[in-house]
Amino acid sequence: MDVQMTDPQMRNMIDELRRLPSETHWLEFKENNANPSMIGKLISALSNSAQLCDQHFAYVIWGIRNTDHEVVGTTFAPSRQMQKGQPLELWLSQRLQPDVAFTFESVNYQGMDVVLLRIPAASNAPVEFDRTAYIRIGSATPRLSDYPDRQRELWAKLQSHAWETGFALQFSGTDTILEKLDYVSYFDFTGQPLPENRDGILNNLIADRLVYQDVGGRWAITNLGAILFAKRLEDFPISIARKAIRFVVYAGDSRADTVKHRKDIQRGYAVGLGEIADYIGDLLPQNEQINGVFREETLLYPSIAIRELIANALIHQDMTISGSGPSVELFRHRLEITNPGLPLVRPDRFIDMPPRSRNAELARLMRRMGLCEEQGTGIDKVITTIELHQLPPPDFRAEGGAVRVKLFAPRRFAEMTTEERNRACYQHASIKYIGGDRMKNSTLCRRFGIDPRNASQASMVIRQALDEGLIKQADSSRPRAGYVPFWA
Repeated sequence: MDVQMTDPQMRNMIDELRRLPSETHWLEFKENNANPSMIGKLISALSNSAQLCDQHFAYVIWGIRNTDHEVVGTTFAPSRQMQKGQPLELWLSQRLQPDVAFTFESVNYQGMDVVLLRIPAASNAPVEFDRTAYIRIGSATPRLSDYPDRQRELWAKLQSHAWETGFALQFSGTDTILEKLDYVSYFDFTGQPLPENRDGILNNLIADRLVYQDVGGRWAITNLGAILFAKRLEDFPISIARKAIRFVVYAGDSRADTVKHRKDIQRGYAVGLGEIADYIGDLLPQNEQINGVFREETLLYPSIAIRELIANALIHQDMTISGSGPSVELFRHRLEITNPGLPLVRPDRFIDMPPRSRNAELARLMRRMGLCEEQGTGIDKVITTIELHQLPPPDFRAEGGAVRVKLFAPRRFAEMTTEERNRACYQHASIKYIGGDRMKNSTLCRRFGIDPRNASQASMVIRQALDEGLIKQADSSRPRAGYVPFWA
């Protein structure tokens, strides 16, 4: 990702890079050589080498002599250079696969023009230029395929690379790092005592990959650190700022209706999850229930289900979709929770299949901090809670490049649609099976709140779910053995 740097930051970075040995595999110094094909090969080679060297970025600097790192200035002006009728950056971008968010930045350094090219480390696959991947070995830029050992090592590193390890803020001082992160909440949530000095604080943040030491003793905040513990997400690049949780309340049941409330939660997810759960709880209408002889008011939607579904949306969103983030929308008769990115598991199998998270470190830390259920149990708890409240079944869907979950306001069995009854039957059979039991007519009656004298209504739903292929008999030779989900 492109993290905009100020001129003083660039000058400081160039100072530090000049102190490094010339044979560094992720750094190259040039004077005026700006051959476009050479630059394309260098981007490929240095990006791949940076990943092999556990560096987040590689650099090319024009205006610095390679032999002794003296400042000589350069005539290279990337913003004005054309190649085959196209701007240089566009020409390069079209020939690099996968896409590389490289940036050219010009700065006046010691009174001379210097150009800094920042190249993110390869993240998903080896970076190719004109369909060939390159690597840096000494001062040479050979094809990666000519060095199979390095190629295997690179692929091994790429498989463990994740969005969380990218930088949200780079080359900053200690004060800036601690000003932008709510490190006090980090120690509260992880149950650790707050260290007495900065070194202790930073060492703990490093251990959980929230910050890293950058070039020359400076510091960087990772995407993981920013998304979880930012005091203000909008203080970070737009790719992080747009991941703020958005909450919207509509007057009716359509997005065309009047917006009554709108709020973007600017705190990092560790604090923001509780903040939005409380905010929703304050706005939700109450559902009156009779318990014994007393009337009790409970939230229209169970708070456990709301919190777990929001946590799931945060964990499983596709962070590489930079234009949108998770949203919670409250309509008159339903609540929708949406996260960007298509699911890695079919929505109808959320209930039973082990979750596959795009953001493993984010999920690990949120579970460790008690912000969501242990892996594989969250959706089970949601369904179980919905059944206890005899609400219509939640609807999990993949639509429009996103995952959307809908919770519905209380409705009696007679008011549910056929699709909702079938979905509730399938979810109930799944929960029973996961718990080592079988769904039967009597258990489905309890789930729907059907009087046992009207058990034929549950039998009708079971027949429909069987016809739809959502459930099957647990034992075809024993009709009273009950029913299990189709995947059992």
